[in-house]
Amino acid sequence: MAVSRDSDENEIWDLRCLMAKDSEQMLRKLPSVDALLKEPEFEGAARGVIVDCVRLAVDRVRELLVSQEEELEEDSIRLKVIAEAKQLIKETMRPYYRKVVNATGIILHTGLGRAVLPACAMRQIQDEMGGYSVLQTDTETGKRSKREQRVESLLQQLTGAEAATVVNNNAAATSIVLNTVAKDKEVIVSRGQLVEIGGSFRLPDVMAFSGARLVEVGTTNKTHARDYANAITEETAAILRVHPSNYKIQGFTSEVPLDELVAIAHENGLTMIDDVGSGALIDFSRFGFEPEPTLTESISKGADIVTASADKLIGGPQGGIILGRADLIDAVRKNQFARIVRVGKLTLAALEATLKLFLDEATALCEVPTLKMLTRDAGEIVREAKRMASQLSKKISGASVTTIAGFSQTGSGSLPAQNMATTLIAIKPGKVGAESLAKQLRQYRIPVFARIQNDQVLIDPRTLLDGEGKIVVEALLDILGGKD
Repeated sequence: MAVSRDSDENEIWDLRCLMAKDSEQMLRKLPSVDALLKEPEFEGAARGVIVDCVRLAVDRVRELLVSQEEELEEDSIRLKVIAEAKQLIKETMRPYYRKVVNATGIILHTGLGRAVLPACAMRQIQDEMGGYSVLQTDTETGKRSKREQRVESLLQQLTGAEAATVVNNNAAATSIVLNTVAKDKEVIVSRGQLVEIGGSFRLPDVMAFSGARLVEVGTTNKTHARDYANAITEETAAILRVHPSNYKIQGFTSEVPLDELVAIAHENGLTMIDDVGSGALIDFSRFGFEPEPTLTESISKGADIVTASADKLIGGPQGGIILGRADLIDAVRKNQFARIVRVGKLTLAALEATLKLFLDEATALCEVPTLKMLTRDAGEIVREAKRMASQLSKKISGASVTTIAGFSQTGSGSLPAQNMATTLIAIKPGKVGAESLAKQLRQYRIPVFARIQNDQVLIDPRTLLDGEGKIVVEALLDILGGKD
């Protein structure tokens, strides 16, 4: 039985057939992968990379031709494939973990590598870690030693702890400590301290993984000493205090001070574990911040084990610090999981160099980038913001550039709800749009990360390192164009 079509359907059918025929003719013009591999433009790169990128480039141009977005001659198609392949090769071969400019004003930006390492840490890695290096062998005896030996001695000197060790992050530190002292036993924690850290990792889950059994006491906003005392049983191994470094409860609240928790724990033969989170080695309250527990304070008040991050308020490489009684630290070292979470030579070298700066507090404040940004002079930020805004205003057309008051953040769960006043460069890019401008900045030859608010791109000088203001200005001028 014949199928009838009206005139409109026939026209559509004819058009589809014509488009298919055109696409087929265009696809015949695509050069073969073998032919492309002989092009001189592809000499020098790794053969495997070239083959993969050329194949992907051919596939992309084929999709373009099929979509009929462009009609090209054979030579133009070949050149387009070559250009696409060269770009893919460039993207594949350049470092993925590379320098970016952090103009967000978030000092410990997890997505951008968190703490900027001190210059001395980078020098130590470059000068001492390029070949073989002392890691786990005693130079006097020639025998095996503790790999974190030097870091331990520095932490002992800085905090007064009997012993110390290092693992790969603070979550690992908490897990291995709980597994060591409380496996199959109960650990008491205030309900208001059951935090969730980045990546949806929750303290109750970390505790379950460690083999310890969580016992919640108190309420979200208030926990009393009697709550801890009443929860102790024969199965209790430890009390855990978790500093809520990534959030803050305000108002009708109270938590039991550390020295009272230590007294309760020790009166009942329990281990007192203090997770101080950000791991401050100096008192930040004198810089206008609210009091933050320090490692020294925790040790001096009698905590048996203290855990903290190395890459937050210490400003070092990613790591988890474990301090405390020598017998407990020795037990942690002997734990079967210690090898799983141990750190390598680069981390230890960077941490050694960073910790040495804290032997003189004034030196640390000058040379640890995290501390420099936290304490950066407001007047200096204003001057830098106005200087950059003036340069941009004189040379950019079609965009509004002003300076406005704003706030910087510590980030990574440190000093929560304690914003720092700053001065921002605010760019309203007009037709380009804030989202598009921010994307182009991220894709600049040196990626620049900024904030977007109220259809403006915001640049915060607080987190710009030396010379990076010039990079930001150049990027914006390249993207937005100059005045005639």
